[in-house]
Amino acid sequence: MSPRQPRRRSYDQYCASARALDAVGDRWTLLIVRELLAGPRRYTDLHADLPGVSTDVLAGRLKDMEAQGLATRRKLPPPAAATVYELTARGAGLLPVLTALAEWGAPDLAERRPTDALRAHWYALPLLRRLPATGVPAVVDVVLDEGVFHVRLDGEGPARGDGPVYGDGPAGAADARLVLDADTCRELGEGVLDLARAVREGRLEVHGEGPAAAALRGE
Repeated sequence: MSPRQPRRRSYDQYCASARALDAVGDRWTLLIVRELLAGPRRYTDLHADLPGVSTDVLAGRLKDMEAQGLATRRKLPPPAAATVYELTARGAGLLPVLTALAEWGAPDLAERRPTDALRAHWYALPLLRRLPATGVPAVVDVVLDEGVFHVRLDGEGPARGDGPVYGDGPAGAADARLVLDADTCRELGEGVLDLARAVREGRLEVHGEGPAAAALRGE
């Protein structure tokens, strides 16, 4: 019996798509990117928010991502003194890729399977592209029964720059707060429901007093 061959690491094709898949085509890699788009995360946090991934696979993918220049790790100063992983600029450049994948896959969310895990912040990327222009930079908390996350806007759409575009949990000082259920959030992300209609129908509450909250209410 011939020895088992090592896993192929490259398609060996002079093609931009093949090169991209060499870097991010392995199972779990893009979902790790999804998590790190929310900002630096500890290994234990990543493992908790990627249900189904083994510790060996997660450690291996993170090592590969470091080698590919997609992520780095650093130790936080005291009192935290924890090691976190974060995206490089090249890794953060995958945001439009994840956004496009979310849009393409949205129709498959029509029915939640009994085995499906869910984290509130997984709704962030689909929702971000559907929020109207606020005219001013803003941080918006999104409150679901399943949890809370926040998104960052630059006045015209998702925030651009070096920082994360969304984060798990509430922001320290949000400019507006959206309260809705998961089905409404999913419909908003799919584009079958817009924010103004959701407000009119009482499916979405927008809390806040500033111009960003007013814009989100359609005022």
